[in-house]
Amino acid sequence: MMTPSTSPSISPSIAPWKKKLPMWLTWSRIAICPILAALLMIGTPVPRMIAAVLFVLASVTDWFDGSLARRYGAESNLGRFMDPIADKLLVATALILLVPSGHAHPLMVLLLLARDIFIGGIRSVAAADGVVIAAKAAGKWKTGMQMVGIPAILIDGDLVGESVGVSLLQLGQTLLWVSVFLSLISGIQYFRLYLQGRSSH
Repeated sequence: MMTPSTSPSISPSIAPWKKKLPMWLTWSRIAICPILAALLMIGTPVPRMIAAVLFVLASVTDWFDGSLARRYGAESNLGRFMDPIADKLLVATALILLVPSGHAHPLMVLLLLARDIFIGGIRSVAAADGVVIAAKAAGKWKTGMQMVGIPAILIDGDLVGESVGVSLLQLGQTLLWVSVFLSLISGIQYFRLYLQGRSSH
């Protein structure tokens, strides 16, 4: 009695555009920054609402680019380098332009930007020393708080205001202050991990 032969499954080749898609999503976050800045400089309710939508869409791409890069085998050093830079540019653009209106406290923005610059320097030195620093939960939660807090601040006002019975402005500002606390914790963690990694080399 003959048994049917089974041939190993051959995975179809991945289209070139699919391998480029994660990097395109990363570049799109950077491209949105000047548009976001222009909308926030106008400052009226409708442009602010559009800015909030763009910010949320850009934040979603942060999850998709990493997921698609792993799925399609498109992970690269350029992608690993540009992904956090795109996130920081997006957040910094929104925060800096929220300061003149009083919706973001200057000290809050200063602490967040100083932390990001410090961590960027630590990562550069760590890479030069061959030390790998894994992302920690505090840093991820910090980013999550910002991705929710900033749109909440942007859509607060005439288009939403008292109709929902919640001050989205206060909610967003609270989340951003929590992100400041988490950013300082993660900054200390990154520095300690770098020192530990360097001493083990």
